[in-house]
Amino acid sequence: MAKLKSNTKLKPLKKADLQVVKPVKTTKYSDINLNEWKNYDHIKTDTLWEFPTRLKEGGHSNEYHGNYIPQIAQQLYERFTKKNDIVLDMFFGSGTSGIEAINMNRRCIGVELKEDLAESVSEKFTPKQLVTDVNIICADSTTELAKEKIKARLDIMGEEQAQLLILHPPYDDIIKFSDKKEDLSNCATTEEFYDLFEKVAQNGYDLLEKGRFAALIIGDKYANSQLIPLGFECMRRMNNVGFITKSIIVKDMQGNERAKGKTANLWRYRALAGGFYIFKHEYVMLFQKV
Repeated sequence: MAKLKSNTKLKPLKKADLQVVKPVKTTKYSDINLNEWKNYDHIKTDTLWEFPTRLKEGGHSNEYHGNYIPQIAQQLYERFTKKNDIVLDMFFGSGTSGIEAINMNRRCIGVELKEDLAESVSEKFTPKQLVTDVNIICADSTTELAKEKIKARLDIMGEEQAQLLILHPPYDDIIKFSDKKEDLSNCATTEEFYDLFEKVAQNGYDLLEKGRFAALIIGDKYANSQLIPLGFECMRRMNNVGFITKSIIVKDMQGNERAKGKTANLWRYRALAGGFYIFKHEYVMLFQKV
């Protein structure tokens, strides 16, 4: 091999020749690399969410009226959780939170009041997933018993508290989900609905890790010729138990609702005759435990 002569001059390296690898910079609650923030165009950071259709891939379906769309879970999980984190859903329903947890390498504990629904939803997961990744608890989310059951599952999963809280309650009595008196959709009054919701929120707060986030998915309703702002009163109840409000996101419901054709025309007539407007949105309210 030829040796360099003593008078050989080496060219100085230019900055362009040096590839500086920046260390990964993340928050305490997500895996998003903030040094590469421009690569996350798919993550929404504005307060208007529009999804033209409900996602029906990856194990999701629309057989259960009242479940929230999977795209909301996708946005929340990537923004506010890390891989292997535990999502706690206090109104598990048809299992959207659990399905998306599996799809995105998270874990989930879901609480469902109806025994038959809890049993049927469990069939969407493999026996192994039901042991390691998704735990379904049949219980009343307002109770101390539900709280103790969740604590026991958290312990089995190697955690003391959950890392994200999902609350998608009934919108008061708009849809009756069961005949059970404990069901929030069967409350005798809207005030009772708020009181029971606050109990669920308190349990969720106690079971959530400090510094982590909670999402409330809810809409409003009309009753007795006036608007009943369910979302904002539930937000106040979240604040009552200790959460601070971080954001209020308006989600467009068009393309996701079932009522079409003659039913839609009937509501349009009623709106014109009654002096109100037809709901085309619901809220995704974000909170943090500080």
